[in-house]
Amino acid sequence: MRSDAYPSDARAGRLRTRTTAGAASMTRRIELLTTLVVAAVSLAWGVPAEAASLGLPSEPGAPASQSSPLNQAPPDSTSLRICAAKKQPPLSLEDGSGLENKIGVALAEAMNLKPQFVWSDKPAIYLVRDFLDRSLCEVIVGLDTGDPRVASSNPYYRTGYVFITRSDRELDIKSWSDPRIGKLGHIAVSFGSPGELLLKDKGLYEDNMAYLYSLVNFRSARNEYSQIDPARMVAEVAAGTADAAVGFAPDVARYVKASTAPLRVTLIEDDAAKASGEKVPQRFDQSVGVRRDDQALLRQVNVALAKAKPKIDAILQADGVPLLPITQ
Repeated sequence: MRSDAYPSDARAGRLRTRTTAGAASMTRRIELLTTLVVAAVSLAWGVPAEAASLGLPSEPGAPASQSSPLNQAPPDSTSLRICAAKKQPPLSLEDGSGLENKIGVALAEAMNLKPQFVWSDKPAIYLVRDFLDRSLCEVIVGLDTGDPRVASSNPYYRTGYVFITRSDRELDIKSWSDPRIGKLGHIAVSFGSPGELLLKDKGLYEDNMAYLYSLVNFRSARNEYSQIDPARMVAEVAAGTADAAVGFAPDVARYVKASTAPLRVTLIEDDAAKASGEKVPQRFDQSVGVRRDDQALLRQVNVALAKAKPKIDAILQADGVPLLPITQ
């Protein structure tokens, strides 16, 4: 999933370090002081300390919801509990229409289990910490293979980042090494993505920064998780406001397919590198994640994924996701 971010990942939606060591130290001291003050107020008002936590984006003022463990159904031996975000289109939606929701259903059915979604109000980046690690569900669909927070299944598909341009323009860009990139106007990229990293490395980010933040109404990502809607990125290219967009294929494919404007989607060659020579990966295997100590379930998931492969491929192709040969 595009937004299943964890700090060490370079893909879209990944959290970024923005401060120097000194600034980070000052921030920690301020956060500690603020937390103590909030905790004191919470005690005075009779509010549970956990509800007053300021530790992560989207937590302040979060109402009780289905994200609370108290509201989750207990384990059921006939069901597979699947962690999922309520509102992370097009990957996960509460009505079950998300790409990864459909894959989760196919997985459960291949295991002869009923799919039971455990919904979170928060972005998917928090699913491992808030749900899987707390045994509130068994699996997460759509993590990078090798994600260190989980035990990864065998990869069930491979895809990558794509350039999106209007097909009525001569912009058939396939690689970040294409010199035409430096001559483009607005380029829509996700915050924290390889695209953002490469724009910065090429000295092109400053010219795009105000435009990119306009796509999130200038919300700061400093104190809350903020990401550009993939549908908006595609719409910007369709309208001609952006010359190009760069998105992870599963995030944007559905919107490209639905667009009435003539759009071109090109998988980016996996040859991108910073000026220092450091490689910037553009293509990724995708896996199901389970708790690291649940090897028995991992084996069952691997068997089921092989069984469900034709159905999963059909789901991906229906959304228009370009597929690559799996590397593992």
